[in-house]
Amino acid sequence: MKIGLVRRGFSASGGAEAYLLRFADAAVAAGHEMILFSGADWPTDSWRHEFVRVSNGESPLDFANALQSLSPKDQCDVLFSLERVWECDVYRAGDGVHASWLERRQAFETSYKSWFRGLQSKHREILKLERVLFEGGAKQIIANSQMVKDEIVRYYDTLAHRIHVVHNGLPPANHNATRPNETREQCGLNEDDYAVLFVGSGWERKGLNDAIEAVNALPAPATLLVVGKGKGNKLTTSQHTHLLGTKTSAQLKELLATADAFILPTYYEPFSNACLEALAAGVPVITTTANGFAEIIEPGIDGEIVSPGDVAALSAALEKWRGRLRDGTLRTRLKAKGALHTIEQNFARTLEVLLK
Repeated sequence: MKIGLVRRGFSASGGAEAYLLRFADAAVAAGHEMILFSGADWPTDSWRHEFVRVSNGESPLDFANALQSLSPKDQCDVLFSLERVWECDVYRAGDGVHASWLERRQAFETSYKSWFRGLQSKHREILKLERVLFEGGAKQIIANSQMVKDEIVRYYDTLAHRIHVVHNGLPPANHNATRPNETREQCGLNEDDYAVLFVGSGWERKGLNDAIEAVNALPAPATLLVVGKGKGNKLTTSQHTHLLGTKTSAQLKELLATADAFILPTYYEPFSNACLEALAAGVPVITTTANGFAEIIEPGIDGEIVSPGDVAALSAALEKWRGRLRDGTLRTRLKAKGALHTIEQNFARTLEVLLK
């Protein structure tokens, strides 16, 4: 069949974009045709299939209106959207529930900021589109975690049987490197140093400051390696933090092989691909209850799960896992658990929903 995919924006390091490209490759390999409806900033050289430009406009609502005017459902057998639009056959809520995120962020910002945000048209538009989709605009909904499914039911008048939980998946990867000395030297680390890795952009939401403060509070030194982009002028000062900028997939694999622990103290993350990649590389993951990924790990066995904003608990978790990867069997076991979540499994479950 011909599957129409919808995604407005593009980020070279974006999890949704990576997912969409992996899904398209898997679908074509299974004999399906693909057509992408996307905004002006999506580079055509990154997409090998049929492509339709949609006017980005100034807002999510502009994009949704422009897409509607193109009658996309007349150009494909099934319309699968990763974007909040007026209607589609299947909507993948990979960005989570905006209503929940707005409520959660109130816990770590001033009441003035929350009040001002409520006046911004962008958030009102997203909430409007979200309500239409969840309450009938999408025939079926895919949530990438049980956390997101529960939020959809809680915030909107959505029947639970229309929502299908399909966890993220990764393509096969070679994670056989073992603490490459060259990478540690490039990061200014000795063989015995405790290296904690953080990967993500949008540092405020992903809790980078909490990670920095947790590392600063450790009873013995550790180094926090930060991959991604964000506003560095708002970060807590720390001699233990190294901002490495963005990295290629190959460079990230080297850093994962170097890391002793992975930390993502996020305030809201529907399901972190970065955490899944860390697990698949055999690295214990320390994250929060606000991350859908936390559903697939067992505290004390695969890493730790703490409440968002609890710096003391983060620091204790980091100290608990210091030196644990020196037991080679732990890395092997974590790799095996991460390998259970494949793009093939994700594609098969997603296709089941598309064919309903």
